[in-house]
Amino acid sequence: MATVRKTITLTTQQDDWIAAQVAAGSYTNDSEAIRDLIRQAQARHRETEAIQAALIEGEQSGEPEPFDFGAFKQRKLKQHG
Repeated sequence: MATVRKTITLTTQQDDWIAAQVAAGSYTNDSEAIRDLIRQAQARHRETEAIQAALIEGEQSGEPEPFDFGAFKQRKLKQHG
């Protein structure tokens, strides 16, 4: 995968946190730490999009129907013992 060099500005607190993560051995360098944070943010974004899509699908599926949990439980007990 191609890489692109970027220059970023951090607060002293952010820089100290990254330095502490590197010093603790969580990452080998600043770049690795920042790339991991980006990957985590991307994963959260994908999860949020999936949840939003499921909610929209649910909203568009029609009016809700009554749900009898007792009957559901009995059906599952008959199916799976």
